[in-house]
Amino acid sequence: MYYVNEEQIGERLAFIPSLAEAADKLSASWREGGPDVLLAFAQERLLHLAVELVTDVGSLLIDGFLMRDASSYEDIVDILRVEGVFGDELSEPLQAIVRLRKPLVQEYAKLDRSGLHPLVGKLPDVLASFGESVRAFMAKELA
Repeated sequence: MYYVNEEQIGERLAFIPSLAEAADKLSASWREGGPDVLLAFAQERLLHLAVELVTDVGSLLIDGFLMRDASSYEDIVDILRVEGVFGDELSEPLQAIVRLRKPLVQEYAKLDRSGLHPLVGKLPDVLASFGESVRAFMAKELA
């Protein structure tokens, strides 16, 4: 085990309630039937922050606990699942989140902004479960 940057991990996990609140507010204010550019851009930023939170925390765990190097963003999630940070039930929604990185960062001009992304409504629960799993894993490994 190398140095586990608990402070950086904690800062990122502490941001989860803000993302959950934003997801709830965005879901409640979304209007179907026509793109609202401000809400569409808010949705993209919310999803992008969720991607970065998961991959940042994952990378910090991988580095700190000497797990194998990740070859992609999806691989970060796979490594965490294999190493027991969380179970299979959380792996798929986290994979879906990190798969959004390329469209959000590289293909933004072609994104469909006509509807609420299905992951927005799931983010509060998925990220809360992710945070709980990470905290439990760290408590076990650092004990």
